[in-house]
Amino acid sequence: MENFAAAVRLAEAALRDLFEPTPLQRNDHLSAKYGADIWLKREDLTPVRSYKLRGAFNAMRKLVGNGAPAHFVCASAGNHAQGVAFACRHFGARGTIFMPVTTPGQKIDKTRMFGGDAIRIVLTGDYFDQTLAAAQAFCADEGAQFLSPFDAPDIIEGQATVGMEMLAQLGRAPDLVVLPVGGGGLSAGVTKLLATEAPDTRFAFAEPLGGASLQAALRAGAPVALPAVDSFVDGAAVARIGALPFEALSRFSEHDVYLAPEDRICRTMLEMLNTEGVVLEPAGALALDVLGDLGDLSGKTVVAVCSGGNFDFERLPEVKERAQRFAGVKKYFVLRMPQRPGALRDFLELLGPNDDIARFEYLKKSARNFGSVLIGIETSEPANLTALMARLDQSGFAYRDITNDGILSELLV
Repeated sequence: MENFAAAVRLAEAALRDLFEPTPLQRNDHLSAKYGADIWLKREDLTPVRSYKLRGAFNAMRKLVGNGAPAHFVCASAGNHAQGVAFACRHFGARGTIFMPVTTPGQKIDKTRMFGGDAIRIVLTGDYFDQTLAAAQAFCADEGAQFLSPFDAPDIIEGQATVGMEMLAQLGRAPDLVVLPVGGGGLSAGVTKLLATEAPDTRFAFAEPLGGASLQAALRAGAPVALPAVDSFVDGAAVARIGALPFEALSRFSEHDVYLAPEDRICRTMLEMLNTEGVVLEPAGALALDVLGDLGDLSGKTVVAVCSGGNFDFERLPEVKERAQRFAGVKKYFVLRMPQRPGALRDFLELLGPNDDIARFEYLKKSARNFGSVLIGIETSEPANLTALMARLDQSGFAYRDITNDGILSELLV
């Protein structure tokens, strides 16, 4: 452990060639909300807007210094790709970055911008597993060096520099550190470092509800593959936690893991954007989103790691929609509308003063005298929608609430 801390100090010192320590900022809004001393470690403010640059730089630094082939390969659809690209340009190394064909153009363009002429981007595979297999096969054929996003000692050591900076900036050991978890490299590095540097500090881990790979591994006693993963929190939607990260995290309990519903994360993202002017990607908001689940934080010093801010604003309408659904102020109904004069007027008269029609679409006639209508309603308070449904029942309108029906919502909304 002491050797690990010394190695992390060297890695942190070397990082200063790339960027200054990311800010550790006390957040007055969250501190007042939870009655605690809440600090945010702003990894969304690195040159590539995520902590992933730390691990990629550290691994590449050691490999270049040891005379390894100066050709690096990774498979990533996001932050790891950008970190590797940036590090390749810094070291003057050649990089080949495999990305799924389905990767948004914005992420491809940013990766190309960070890497410049040092990198080549290969788009292959509809799914990440296919992309990863292609990257590893390329490494075997070309004799290139594969850089894992989280399951390698030097990557974990590089991510641990987040904890080294945090301790120096805070000037004392925090009571609690809240860490987002995807593949586990960040959490493994920070917890391993603080085990010696701040042994009394407690940890809480935040995972997306649709990608709880650490919780599953802790329950099983070993890494396991989740049968399905919700890809919305793309920076942390990992089906199987890394083997090396799990070795460091296996000492914790599944009760130390807190799951963040994807729609609630959207509400947290909007809260930080509208209240604080902080732009976070879904994975970057994970640690903040679970603060309300951690019990009484009164008087405690809490550090939450904002792991990334690579957010495509074209997703903002989806984020707003999901946040409204979670808050209960937007619902979708399939309404059986009588095909008679005045039926639509009768429905409209049931709406309350704060109810707004956000979507109205005839689907098809289910019978000669009735037609199915998709209706989206936005309002100011959840109670308004409860009252509207009661009025619909009383008036004899047949309807179905499809807001939380995953299949119908995906097909119709």
